[in-house]
Amino acid sequence: MWRHIASNAVTALIVLLFLAGGLILWGQRQYIGPGPLTEAICLQVERGTNMRRVSADLEEQGAVGSAAIFRMGADYADKASELKAGSYLVVPGASMEEIVGLVTRGGASTCGTEVVYRVGVSRVGVQLRELDPETGRFEEMAEFNPTEDETPDIYTDRKAKAGTRFRVALAEGVTSWQVVESLKAMDVLEGDVEFLPEEGSLAPDSYEVRPGDARADVIARMQAAQETRIADAWAARSPELPIETPEELLVLASIIEKETGVPEERGQVASVFVNRLNRGMRLQTDPTVIYGVTEGRGTLGRGLRQSELRRETPWNTYVIDGLPPTPIANPGTASLEAAAQPPETPFVFFVADGTGGHAFAETLDEHNRNVAAWREIEAERRQQSQ
Repeated sequence: MWRHIASNAVTALIVLLFLAGGLILWGQRQYIGPGPLTEAICLQVERGTNMRRVSADLEEQGAVGSAAIFRMGADYADKASELKAGSYLVVPGASMEEIVGLVTRGGASTCGTEVVYRVGVSRVGVQLRELDPETGRFEEMAEFNPTEDETPDIYTDRKAKAGTRFRVALAEGVTSWQVVESLKAMDVLEGDVEFLPEEGSLAPDSYEVRPGDARADVIARMQAAQETRIADAWAARSPELPIETPEELLVLASIIEKETGVPEERGQVASVFVNRLNRGMRLQTDPTVIYGVTEGRGTLGRGLRQSELRRETPWNTYVIDGLPPTPIANPGTASLEAAAQPPETPFVFFVADGTGGHAFAETLDEHNRNVAAWREIEAERRQQSQ
């Protein structure tokens, strides 16, 4: 009898273990397999929340079949305590494993409402936009100049909502003064900027910020990024480059940045200046003259006068030899690379060609013909505008 009872107990234990193993395998398949979501959603993970609330939200929105399995999977992967606040785009069919990775990896949010503070060379703008999960495209909700326009109500409303993300986007070629003045106008940032950052020391890029961030800390991030870019460009520089220090490389890159808005031309423009430096010719570039007039505090807003072209300033490369003493703007990575590794060309002249780009020349005669062609284009445009 006891032998029979023991045999039945062993059999029952085997059955239970088999069932438990099958349940675990089923749970694993549920965790790593495609999820039930049929349309993309934007998952909001607020600061201070926990995995239980997130899993319940996902189950309610139909993104996971079981909130309990989602939590157990996160626990098993040791990620339950690594939840990161943000707005995350969950695509159709995303597995629980993929969603756990999404909300614990951190970094930039991938959907929801976004406020972008754009710092441009000629204007500053605030853009409020929202990503449509179904199309994956941002739709603009409002745009305004924070220093000139009335603040739209929708901006005030969305700015205060949880999950709204904020970015500062610096255009290539902005000056440090423009950056600081723009940061002062951003009402989500706090604190003063005690010193104007050195010209050229801020990396043009897009920076995620949070309400309450200190302006000085945002500037420090920009400076750290630019230091890395300068170091990388300097390390990869051409051995024949007539530049002696990373600081001089930065000055040259800033001139290249201001001379052309055509990405494909940066190398040719760099080659002209390098050829001029090698030959002992003055750089004779208008953007340096403009910087001598404005010192980077805003745009000139008009053409240069002959008196300004002749006026001696530390930056007037029609008057001084070699490079000016400081950069004239904050150059981007492409201009730094062009300055460090310019292509070999015979060009020592260039002038606008009417298309937004430039005509390059090796000889003065060729350059004079290009200048005459440009003057004709300017005359035609003046006639058309009258």
